[in-house]
Amino acid sequence: MTNETRREIVTFGRTIWDVFNNRRYAIDTYQREYKWQTKQVVELLNDLAGKFSEDFDPKHDLTQVAKYGHYFLGSIILSQKGGESYIIDGQQRLTTLSLLLIYLNHRQKKCPENDRVNITSLLLATKHGKKSFSLDVPERAACMECLYRGKSYDPIAKDPEAVRNMAARYRDIEQNFSEDIRDEALPCFLDWLLYNVHMVEIVTYSDDDAYTIFETMNDRGLSLAPLDMLKGFLIAHITDEDHREQVNQVWKKTTNELLELGKEEPADGVKAWLRSQYAETIRERKKGASPGDFDRQGTEFHRWVRENEKALKLGKSADYVRIVERDFDFYSHQYRLLRLASQQPTAGLENVYYVGLLEFTHQYPLLLAPITPDDEEATRLRKYRIVAGFVDTLVARRIWNFRSIAYSTLQYAMFLVIRDIRRKSVDDLVNILRDRLNKDEEDFSTNPTLRLHQQNRYGIKWLLARMTDYCEVAGGLPSRMAEYMASGRKRAYDIEHVWADHWEEHKDDFQHEADFSEFRSRLGDLLLLPKSFNQSYGDLSYEKKLRYYMKHNLLAQSLNPDAYNHNPPLAKLIAAGLTFQAHRTFRKADIEARQMLYVLIAQRVWAPSRLEEAAG
Repeated sequence: MTNETRREIVTFGRTIWDVFNNRRYAIDTYQREYKWQTKQVVELLNDLAGKFSEDFDPKHDLTQVAKYGHYFLGSIILSQKGGESYIIDGQQRLTTLSLLLIYLNHRQKKCPENDRVNITSLLLATKHGKKSFSLDVPERAACMECLYRGKSYDPIAKDPEAVRNMAARYRDIEQNFSEDIRDEALPCFLDWLLYNVHMVEIVTYSDDDAYTIFETMNDRGLSLAPLDMLKGFLIAHITDEDHREQVNQVWKKTTNELLELGKEEPADGVKAWLRSQYAETIRERKKGASPGDFDRQGTEFHRWVRENEKALKLGKSADYVRIVERDFDFYSHQYRLLRLASQQPTAGLENVYYVGLLEFTHQYPLLLAPITPDDEEATRLRKYRIVAGFVDTLVARRIWNFRSIAYSTLQYAMFLVIRDIRRKSVDDLVNILRDRLNKDEEDFSTNPTLRLHQQNRYGIKWLLARMTDYCEVAGGLPSRMAEYMASGRKRAYDIEHVWADHWEEHKDDFQHEADFSEFRSRLGDLLLLPKSFNQSYGDLSYEKKLRYYMKHNLLAQSLNPDAYNHNPPLAKLIAAGLTFQAHRTFRKADIEARQMLYVLIAQRVWAPSRLEEAAG
């Protein structure tokens, strides 16, 4: 019987090892979009790390991992056609898992050789003597090959959106993989991932059957989403029928407005609200620790509400009306305002946009924490500006000092801040957050040799964009921050090295090429310019491309002596105490001088005194 005539449906329980080991999957052309964003990747990483950490003990060896808890990652639906397994449902998870396995394969090279796991067969499948990646999609091959070899992939103009997304999501994995899983824990984590994480594989032999199963699982299921269950619980406690219908209409209107931003936004708004106002505990960082309020509000908020009626002051029917008509409605609308501000510059909330560019989702419960439904609009805006300034400075300092801003890394610290600033007045808010910044032992002067690495490229671009934009705005020019950070545009901006990559031209300063490369990657050698500039002039000597810098932003112009003639914006910056100077040549000492200028600019951009200004 050929596959075309078979109509059976077969199911298998698979571990991640089973799913990938010498397996090859095809994806039909019309299904090749990889759409996961940072949020989905971070949630997966946090779920995996959290489940693993429940059992891990540094004293354990691999033999004890078999006793760890198991994790179910859902199902995949395959259609067998012409000897190939076509993915009908599950490619988002399989693509992300492929990227995670590539990352872990590179990470484990730091482990002792005896602890490493050979996972080549999970990444590359061999059939009829031909090797290909497990997800065999021709247009993805160049990106996968680059990542597999340990290099970053810079998308090119003809790359489809799926490839651009893959490159960005790999960067997310690098930046957000749990810092709690250090190199010594990595062999145990990898072993656990391969053998204790499970999926259900559903195999059909016709596309019709495959899509019928897909539709049944996604459209006809009886399970309710947590948001629906929360709504049902709250409305069930309202005794008056008229009030019930009134509350139902408020709920529908509010959720529909958030749905315009994305299908997960209503639930994310509830999580941000509950965490901002009610999280009193969080899971301790030790084996066997139980989830706290903060954890449960992020994963099962409907159950948390049901079990914490006292904390929410729920008792009478009127209390359930109040929590929907006042609290849910108020905080959901504030969350929507902040999400919109994170997507495009908004007057008074610019820092929310800047932090939003980094996908730093902790900012939403932080911003909501000090506000109350009784605050006047002007008071709310002042509180938002203060908190946003704090978050902006915090993440900038961490990027500058090569410290992670990953969700899991900062989760505990951000929970403490949320709890400290909850429902505080404007004055108290300024004092608390300014003191936190002043107590931070690392600022911009603690890493005067900041340089570009593969892992911090986006963060460095963000820093350069902020400093470039600050100089232009302080000089009296309009902001171009959105333009600097926009992607997928003809005139997209990228990091430009002032020095071309020619060690032979700098042997007077450097005996070894490695020393030259280290200096060339320092912040003082970097600018933010249109990609087209790098393509046209990036390989020229400094003296040849110096005149072209005059056509670009103030930071680029300031290298050229001609920029200091009749240039009011630059004169205004110099009068404000920024030590700009022209550089007719650009040698080692020039990079050091430029680096110190950047330190001064950063101290202006992210000065703790901005919090008092925001309160005014």
